[in-house]
Amino acid sequence: FISDLKEMPHLLIAGATGSGKSVAIHSLILSILYKSSPQTVKFIMIDPKRIELAIYNSLPHLLTPVVVNPKLAKNALDWAVFEMENRYKKLATLQVRNIEQYNKKLEMLIQSEDEDLEQLDDKEPIPYIVIIIDELADLMMVSAREIEDNILRLAQKARAIGIHLILATQRPSIDVITGSIKNNFPSRIALAVPSKYDSRTIIDQIGAEKLLGNGDMLFLPPKTASLIRLHSAFVSESETVRVVNFLSKQAKPEFNTQIIKHSVKKEEAGEDQIMDELFFDAAETIISTGQASASYLQRKMSVGYARAGRLIDQLQEKGVISPPNSRNQREILMTMDELQNANKE
Repeated sequence: FISDLKEMPHLLIAGATGSGKSVAIHSLILSILYKSSPQTVKFIMIDPKRIELAIYNSLPHLLTPVVVNPKLAKNALDWAVFEMENRYKKLATLQVRNIEQYNKKLEMLIQSEDEDLEQLDDKEPIPYIVIIIDELADLMMVSAREIEDNILRLAQKARAIGIHLILATQRPSIDVITGSIKNNFPSRIALAVPSKYDSRTIIDQIGAEKLLGNGDMLFLPPKTASLIRLHSAFVSESETVRVVNFLSKQAKPEFNTQIIKHSVKKEEAGEDQIMDELFFDAAETIISTGQASASYLQRKMSVGYARAGRLIDQLQEKGVISPPNSRNQREILMTMDELQNANKE
């Protein structure tokens, strides 16, 4: 049985210890490596457990070293969202709808030496990016709102520009696999789990609690509610090592240092101390409408709830709005002129 990640376009994997989840992830990675060059596919691997994906650190397909710090993982996802928006601008420049059309048109323009090439700052084909998170639960424990916000934005918009997510967890509880995440991941794999409740959390029906382990799985393909019972391909650790060693001898990884620099900078400075670039836009929105709530900012400014909440906190710290009263309402304490004058001082 073969299924294309491009068609899924994202995949959720869950299974208890001993279910074969890790081997299934390795087989997925190797199946991509066997037929994709570093020029066509890039990986961002996030491994808070620090043991499953470290073997790939010398892989030339990596955009950044395997991320093991949950706080830095959030920044890697921030970068992925930024890259997604940047790619959509590139598609708009060439007036195409997806990454395949972009790369084909770019190749045609290069061959014909078309003057439209002058519109492009970057004349390289856009590679696919596969983001693998192997243990989602560890990330959700650190910053659930921010992680979920980034995952949802990518899941909803990233298909056309070639960014695909593979999320894995051995703890399929509703605080990890939230309803919003599940709704945006129609393709799911359930390996053996302890209870029927875990099975329902993953695939919306019972059955995974009866699986035999060691790669026995139920696969929910995209655009269907019919489950397929499969057995994962087996990949030994020695085979994985041989593949990675072979590929690392062909080319060295070219890490995107901006991902790491961005992460380190935010960690050192402290995210809460950095004024959001939308601060004054948020202030103007709230002052002009009198609506001082995170949910209102989220709707009006098209930002995630976590970012809207941070903007509200910063507006309160600067004295633009009051703390919430007993009815959870806030007062507007400044005009825009007063805010701008206070900022100059």
